[in-house]
Amino acid sequence: MEALQTLSRNDQIRTGTYGEPDDENGLSKDGLAVSEEEYWEKYYNDPDFVYEWNNGYLEVKPMSDQKGSESYQWFCNIMRCYIQTYPVGRISNLEIGFRLSTSKKIEIRRPDLAVVLNDNLVEINDDDCTYQGVFDLCVESLSHSSDSEIIRDTVDKKGEYEGTGVREYYILDARKTETVFYRLNRRGQYQKISPVGDIIRSGILPGFQFRISDLYRKPSLEELAEDPVYHDYVFPSFKAVKKELALEKQRAEREKQRAEKEKQRAEKEKRRAEREKQRAEKEKRRAEKEKRRAEKEKQRAEKAEKDLLSEKQRVKKQFLEAARNMLASGLDTAAVMSFTGLSAGEIATLKPEI
Repeated sequence: MEALQTLSRNDQIRTGTYGEPDDENGLSKDGLAVSEEEYWEKYYNDPDFVYEWNNGYLEVKPMSDQKGSESYQWFCNIMRCYIQTYPVGRISNLEIGFRLSTSKKIEIRRPDLAVVLNDNLVEINDDDCTYQGVFDLCVESLSHSSDSEIIRDTVDKKGEYEGTGVREYYILDARKTETVFYRLNRRGQYQKISPVGDIIRSGILPGFQFRISDLYRKPSLEELAEDPVYHDYVFPSFKAVKKELALEKQRAEREKQRAEKEKQRAEKEKRRAEREKQRAEKEKRRAEKEKRRAEKEKQRAEKAEKDLLSEKQRVKKQFLEAARNMLASGLDTAAVMSFTGLSAGEIATLKPEI
C-alpha cells in the first residue's frame, strides 16, 4: 500500500515496445505510438487514465497526491468565485482537451484547469467535449511527479502554450519548487509575471489576484471574503451581508437596551403607582379617621351645645324662681330686674302667679 501511494501513473509498468501494448492488463500506455485518429477514438475518453497526445505518442497525466490536490482545489475555488462574480469567460478542466498545432508538431493537451474568455474568437459550447480554439489561460498542477513529467509541464508545455498563443500559463507546485506564472508579452514570448510583494495579478482577468503563499496556506473562502486581496470577487456580497448583520445586531442590542430601559421605567412607574396607592390608602384612612374625629367632635359640640342650653334653661329657671320669690317678698320690678338680669317681659310673666 505504501508503495502504491508513492507511485504516479507514469511509474507503473509500461508496455515496452510502441504499438504492442498489453490491452488486457489495465496498465498505462504511456509512450505508446498511436495516430491522432486512434487517440481521439480510443484513448481520449479512457476510463482509467487521462491521456494527452504528443505528436504521435500517448502521454499519461500523472495522478495527484493529497498535498497537490488540496492546493489545486483551493486555486480552482478562487477561480470559480472570480468567474461567478465577473463572468468574463468559462472554466474547463482536464476533461476537455484542445489541439495545438505548430510548424514542427501537433499536440493535444488537457490542462488541469483552463479558461476561455468571452472575447476569444472560438466559443466553447455546452455540448463540447473538446475545445476547437486556444485557451486563454492554462493551469497545470504538479503532483508527486517524475522528473520527466516535471519537465513536460515546466519546459515542453511552456513552449507549446507559448507557441500557440495561450495568453497566460500558471504552474502550481504544492512543494513550492516549480511554482511560476507566465504571461505573453508583445513579442509573443512568455515572461514571468512579477509579483507585487507576494501578490500575482492576472493581465487577462481584470481584478483576479492572489497571494502565492495562500496556495500553500489555503485559507478558507470565508477568510478570503474579508481579505482586501480577494474580497472584490470572493463572496463580494459577504461584507455587505456581514455589515447588515452587524447593523441588525446593533439594532437588536439597542432595541434590547430600549426594552430593558422601558421595563425599568415600567417597574419604576409600578413602584411609584404602588407608593401612590399606599399614600392614597393612607390618606383615605386619615380622611376616615378625620371624618370620625369630626363626627365625634360634632357630636361632642352638639352635646356641649345641648348641655349649655340645658344649663341655660336650668339657670334661667333658677333666676325666674328667685325673681318670683323676690317679687313675692315685695321687691319692685326694677329691683328684681337689677338682681336677676331678667327682662321686664320675663318678670311680667311671673306676676300673674303672685
